[in-house]
Amino acid sequence: MSHIVIISGSPTPGSRLNGLIERVESRWNEKGVKVSHIRVAELPAEALLHANFKDEQILAALALVESATGVVIASPVYKASFTGVLKAFLDLLPQTGLKGKVTLPLFIGGTIAHLLSLDYALKPVISVLGGRNIIGGVYAIDPWVQRLENGGFELSEELQERLDRSAEELSEEITWLGIRAKEKIQIS
Repeated sequence: MSHIVIISGSPTPGSRLNGLIERVESRWNEKGVKVSHIRVAELPAEALLHANFKDEQILAALALVESATGVVIASPVYKASFTGVLKAFLDLLPQTGLKGKVTLPLFIGGTIAHLLSLDYALKPVISVLGGRNIIGGVYAIDPWVQRLENGGFELSEELQERLDRSAEELSEEITWLGIRAKEKIQIS
């Protein structure tokens, strides 16, 4: 069974980033895909910053990534890059921590000017961690995600379509990798 873990690097619980995350997660929930969350800002700060590999919450988060077939790396963009709290977590992953996993970047920023942060800030880090199957990713800007009075989010139609396509592409890639793995086992 597919397992997707969503790593959120937002330092604020009410971030518009959650609108993007909720949209892709709803697509996978419709298909019965297991989805887990790592909200990096909720991990123990001292353990995160000091790379305390004995901390139970850090170990549990790392185990989620290890068990996943797909990884969503989501972050707001600050100063043309993803958040420092996300970087602190990614630094804890083993050198090949994303090897064999399909990754989907989801970023949100104040302007379109930081669109290339996906390619120039995050994708090299994914590559260093062994990630080779990187879905194109979705970059959104704040005006495309409106906060609703009830606490939810309303996304622009274009953003919804882009997120739906990316969620589907991740699902297809995970299925394809599963088929290839079965073929290799049968050949051996």
